[in-house]
Amino acid sequence: MKILPASLCALLLATLVPDRALQASASCGALSTLALPNTTITLAQAVEAGPFTPPAQGNAAETSRALPAFCRVAATLKPSRDSDIRIEVWMPTSGWNGKLQAVGNGAFSGAIAYPAMMAALGRGYATSSTDTGHVGGSASFALGHPEKLIDFGWRAVHEMTTTSKKIIAAYYDTAPKFSYWNGCSAGGRQAMKEAQRFPPDFDGIIAGAPGLDWTGRAAQAVRVAKALEKTESARLSQTQTQLLHRAVVQACDALDGLKDGLIQDPARCKFDPAVLQCQGSDEAACLTTAQVETARLMYSSTANTRTKREIAGLAPGSELGWTPMGWSASARATGLDQFRFIVFNDPAWDVQKFNFETDIARADDTDDNTLNALDPNLKPFIDRGGKLVQYHGWSDPQISPGNSTQYYTRVLEVLGGAARIRNSYRLFMAPGMAHCGGGEGPSSFDMVSALEQWVEHGKAPDRILASHSTNGVVDRTRPLCPYPQIAVYKGMGSTDEAANFECKAP
Repeated sequence: MKILPASLCALLLATLVPDRALQASASCGALSTLALPNTTITLAQAVEAGPFTPPAQGNAAETSRALPAFCRVAATLKPSRDSDIRIEVWMPTSGWNGKLQAVGNGAFSGAIAYPAMMAALGRGYATSSTDTGHVGGSASFALGHPEKLIDFGWRAVHEMTTTSKKIIAAYYDTAPKFSYWNGCSAGGRQAMKEAQRFPPDFDGIIAGAPGLDWTGRAAQAVRVAKALEKTESARLSQTQTQLLHRAVVQACDALDGLKDGLIQDPARCKFDPAVLQCQGSDEAACLTTAQVETARLMYSSTANTRTKREIAGLAPGSELGWTPMGWSASARATGLDQFRFIVFNDPAWDVQKFNFETDIARADDTDDNTLNALDPNLKPFIDRGGKLVQYHGWSDPQISPGNSTQYYTRVLEVLGGAARIRNSYRLFMAPGMAHCGGGEGPSSFDMVSALEQWVEHGKAPDRILASHSTNGVVDRTRPLCPYPQIAVYKGMGSTDEAANFECKAP
């Protein structure tokens, strides 16, 4: 009688009984001696069930949360001579769902994403995160360190993923049945780089508000900041952005046939801020000529003058997230860092030196597909059965939603139309949602469950339930629809209940 290896037996059992909660087969401490290429295990610690407070990173204290018992492994990866990539892998001691959920970062973050790991662990996942190869939130790490920039751009996530799978297999004596990525903002950019560059890494990917056009967003934020830094009178106060927002909603709210305070499809909104231009001396309820031009600048798309690649401005409806210096503070800081430390290698560079016509081309050339995630050829990812869910808030003031709609359109063009991708890639646009959540529209939803159903059971998400809450009480639900469909009111019932809406092409 032939005896099968224990690892193969475990894998067969997990396949035959897919809902079985898997248990650890090795001690957590034993993983400290695990030998993996370019990897040093620095911590292998069993953590008891109960409140867990991750170590503080920089000046930010982490929040404690009650967690199930888990094995916490930390490691340092050195795929290049200049690499110093820190990762953590958390694995439930019992009740593992048999899956991996890796989680993403934000901006130029050099920190482990502990809150996202906590959420994944709470759902029964083994989970992993990386500091992307540096410490801190600035891009200053890139000065004189091209290998570290590659680590941040894509290599750290890929190396973390392959290493995490090996650590998980050693702990449970079986590999994950399914591997997922979940990230928003820079984590959405990481998601798209994975789909484009490493199709085998994940079975399912969630890409929220992805910074696909990393150099373009940097250029837009710096372009506006340069204009407003020089001309204080052109800046918009909070009162004026609220005035502008009310006018935009008034003009475009009913384009979908329902007046509900939300703009379903801002791309159809042809609003001209000149309607608010002051006609007399009272400037409290109007905008000066200079302020009207600022609003137009915020909305305006522009283009790389050499390649003609369009770079999206912000959408009508995003005004409540604007600042006196234009785009969000994070967008400006990231943009400044991009040009200061990566494009010009000059810590003293400032926004007044910015020349859009020449500098955006230089930024794209310098990036050379390291940070940008603009490759529309998702065929390798689709051909191997991968599923990609992308979402973006229409009112995002930090990463233009045009990033997502432009990319989706380019994928359709390259792969031959919606029929070629609808079983593998879907985009969901959220009216009234700000950056990765919040805003006036329904912005709470469970993308993880939707993706699980698609990957594991072949049930594609035709609509995703989203909710809005005030003071912790849900006061509106709506379906998010696969782009370019929008949620259309059926004509009967409460307009605050998702059941009374259907997804239709505009």
